[in-house]
Amino acid sequence: MAATPPVCDFGWKAPDFSLPSTEGGTVSLSDAAGPNGLLVMFICNHCPYVRSVLDRIIRDGRDLMALGVGVVAISSNDAVAYPQDGFDKMGKLARSEGFPFPYLHDEDQSVARAYGAACTPDFFGFNADLKLQYRGRLDASRKEAGAENLRRDLYEAMKQVAEAGLGPTDQVPSMGCSIKWKDPA
Repeated sequence: MAATPPVCDFGWKAPDFSLPSTEGGTVSLSDAAGPNGLLVMFICNHCPYVRSVLDRIIRDGRDLMALGVGVVAISSNDAVAYPQDGFDKMGKLARSEGFPFPYLHDEDQSVARAYGAACTPDFFGFNADLKLQYRGRLDASRKEAGAENLRRDLYEAMKQVAEAGLGPTDQVPSMGCSIKWKDPA
């Protein structure tokens, strides 16, 4: 089912986290933050919205890291109900696609809840003070990738954040598959 997150809550402080990485070890908020900001992306292995633009997510992550923006991807889906989103398969995807950023597993879904993540992909762009400045889309792609020459909304917004500390006032929300929440115990 498609979901759309709310608009950007400018200045909202990034919640802390410490999650296992597919590369081994754990990555925390302070580990992930770059000198010019941080991009936290909620993605997963199986979502068709993510799969259709994964090459662009990787490209934009790499380009933002070159601007001093830290980048992490987090998968929070229920891996029991969706085994293709399990930790072992996350690692295989990260290696086969050459993720330049850590891919983290939020098994208990506490980080997704703390961030208010709604869908995959869901992008949270923070400035150097870890205050939210962007919660929008990657580009105008939807379930299928759009044209190659689409405006790079995420990249352009986070480039502005890296340079000026403030995100654009006009933002278009991301759209994707809803987070696959675990059944309450």
